[in-house]
Amino acid sequence: MANYRSTQEMAEKWGVSERRINQYCAEGRIPGAQRVGKAWAIPADAEKPADPRQTRRQGKSAPAKTASGALIDQANFMPLMNTAFAPGKCRDTVEVMAPGPRRDIATAEYHYFTGHPEKAAKEAEAYLTSPDMGARLSVCLLYAYANLSLKRIQRAEFALGELNVSLANAGEQVPEFRAAAAFISFTGTVLLHLPLPEEMPQAKSFLPLLPPGLRAFALYVQAHYLYLKQEYDHSAGIVEATLAMGASDYPIPAIYLHLIAVMDYMSMKQTDRAEAHLLAAWEIARPDDLIEGFGEHHGLLGTLLEAVIKPKWPEDFKRIIDITYRFSSGWRRVHNPRTGHDVADDLTTTEFAIAMLAARDWTTQEIAEHLKISVNTAKTHISEAMRKLNVQNRKDLKQYMLL
Repeated sequence: MANYRSTQEMAEKWGVSERRINQYCAEGRIPGAQRVGKAWAIPADAEKPADPRQTRRQGKSAPAKTASGALIDQANFMPLMNTAFAPGKCRDTVEVMAPGPRRDIATAEYHYFTGHPEKAAKEAEAYLTSPDMGARLSVCLLYAYANLSLKRIQRAEFALGELNVSLANAGEQVPEFRAAAAFISFTGTVLLHLPLPEEMPQAKSFLPLLPPGLRAFALYVQAHYLYLKQEYDHSAGIVEATLAMGASDYPIPAIYLHLIAVMDYMSMKQTDRAEAHLLAAWEIARPDDLIEGFGEHHGLLGTLLEAVIKPKWPEDFKRIIDITYRFSSGWRRVHNPRTGHDVADDLTTTEFAIAMLAARDWTTQEIAEHLKISVNTAKTHISEAMRKLNVQNRKDLKQYMLL
């Protein structure tokens, strides 16, 4: 490796101990450093990491240390989610990152959001015990949700448990770590429709400490939380304001913000506005194949995927539905036992989506017109859903829906 140097060589070059060089590498502070067996190979032209004490004296931000001494480097904290890139340039954005934790975690994000949970889990696993809490929190979230789709429920539960432990311990940590732990735990909990942990601070206390892309995604989670409380207008207002204030520059948060707007407007029977947001999300997502969110939210989107995406992009729709079946199966295996809410698992995706509308008091005529199907076909789907769930009327459907 002619363009790389050993830790001993770099220690002599920079005038520090070899132990300090190993620490820099383990903390991801030397871009391009690679593990070779038990040793580190360091790019010959690497720059010496700045001394955090000097950096603070100069008024610049440095990786924050927790009370236990572990670093929280925001460069490694959900880096792809927090990066602005042009549609179609997602993969390129990851590949131009310097080798190291940031690129590895961004790669795991890329695999996850393009619907490849097995690759995401494999990439994330290496950082589950990282001393950098930004990296560790990121991969715990990715690892948990990837393993839901892989039906590895014990692994998903382990990673979710780590998030809650981090949140419980965050009270003793520096503000940046408390914010990071709150954001990740908030995301992991709300998207599983679980009760918030007792230690969860109010969003307004940690939002200002997050970088812009992650703040945008946190506001999506906050809007999702309000949706679950049936505060649809409030939720939609947060989405519209967040997008207007620059969140559209960050494709991954923007996709999820548009999807929550679809959920809100469908709940308020404002189908034109819902469709506009769905197409906006699709326009951002399709060039990079960032389709995971569509599969995750299928049942909440009120059959708009069937009405809008399926006719024009049938192959993409099939892949989205594959994600839905895979993800929702694992999601229920965590959500249902923890909440006692028996969300239906034996309906087809179409039956579930139509039953969601029926449970929201849409008439059979409205459902038929929305999906451009006959009233009899809509009635058949509703009847079949009620038969499978052994309920006698639409009101009883609600206990099995995501309401």
